[in-house]
Order: sequence, then C-alpha cells, then structure tokens
Amino acid sequence: MSWTLKAEGLAKGFTLHLQGSIEIPVLRDAALEVSPGECVALSGPSGAGKSTLMRLLQGNYGADSGCILLRRPDGSVADLAGASPREVIALRRDTIGHVSQFLRVIPRVPAVEIVAEPLVARGISREEARARASALLHRLNLPERLHALPPATFSGGEQQRVNLARGFVADFPLMLLDEPTASLDAANRDVVIALIGEAKARGAALVGIFHDAEVRDRVADRVLEVAPLREAA
Repeated sequence: MSWTLKAEGLAKGFTLHLQGSIEIPVLRDAALEVSPGECVALSGPSGAGKSTLMRLLQGNYGADSGCILLRRPDGSVADLAGASPREVIALRRDTIGHVSQFLRVIPRVPAVEIVAEPLVARGISREEARARASALLHRLNLPERLHALPPATFSGGEQQRVNLARGFVADFPLMLLDEPTASLDAANRDVVIALIGEAKARGAALVGIFHDAEVRDRVADRVLEVAPLREAA
C-alpha cells in the first residue's frame, strides 16, 4: 500500500541567540512513514523531540535537512520540507489536519464558525459547513448554547472539544494529533477514539502524541520511539 507521509533524514536544531548563540540539536536523521488507514504514535521521554517532529510535519518549523513527502488528494507528491509559505498554506487546507493541545483562534469568532472554517476554505457553502460543524460539536457534547459564543471563556475541556471538531470536520488525508484527549472526560475521550477509528477507516494516515497509554493502545497501529540524541548516538 502506498504511503501518505514519508519523512527521511530529518534534522532540526535551534540557536539560542541570547545565550552566546549556543546550538541545541534536537533531531538528527529522523525518519517516519505512514500508510493510509494507519495511526503511528510517537513515544519517548520529555525533550526527545516529539513535538519538534510534529511541528516539522505541520510546516511550523523548517527542517535543517531531509525531506517530508506528502501525497495530496489528487495523488501528486509535495515535499513539505522545501515548500514555500504559499504551498504550506495550500497543504494545510487540503492535506494536513491538525489537533493541537491548545485552541488558538481569532477573538470574538463563534465556536461554530471556527469549526466550519476548514470546510469553507475548501469551497463548501457556509450553510452546509455550519451544519456539519454544529453536528460534530453536538457529538462532542458541547451544549448548543455555546455554539454561537466565542470560546475564549470556555473551560479547557470545552475549548479542546472545539479544537477537535475543527480538526476532524474535514476529511484530511493526514491527521496530526498532539494530545487530542487532554482535558477530556471519559465520555468525550471515547468519542475521540471513535473519530480516530472512523478517520482510519476512510483511509486517513494519522500521527499522534498520546500520553494517555489507554488511548494510545486503542488507536495506534505502531509506536515510533523518539530517542534523545545523547541516547541515539
């Protein structure tokens, strides 16, 4: 089966300019391949580079070396590591879905509009996008009275449900999940596990960080150990 994501030879480090330009290497020669319908969990101690790898896969960080090959919905392949800002935006619109630990949105925008935005960006009518967004928010047990309100004053768990709905509302070929069940109760955790299962069933490739071992065991097909460089040498 053809891969959706294939990363090879990835290296990333950071320069601390305010501390004498100290160089801090984080990843060296990292590799990852994920097929349609597969969920790969990143595992390793704090500081090993899991979050850095996820940010590279989303295009938030530029790689020092290596490639990140993504198969678009039309079958063509893009190298995210060498993509222009315009190409990164297009890949996030059509290919890369993302659920982060924290909701970052424009103030005063209603929750339902935040969730609907990825669908509108794809050309779906706002009416249909809002309907699909509202249905997913209901499934994640966010009360109807909150749908029209900006989520800035929501609880952490409510904000995370908006975050999850936004990430899962469109059928992205690649899903990046950074602690998707953080701040959730058991019932909503089960909804997220079901959403991940449905994404796998439709052929999405998923990469996730799951500190909840039970969730990881239920959704992951493989675990990729990310070792600190001092241990990987």
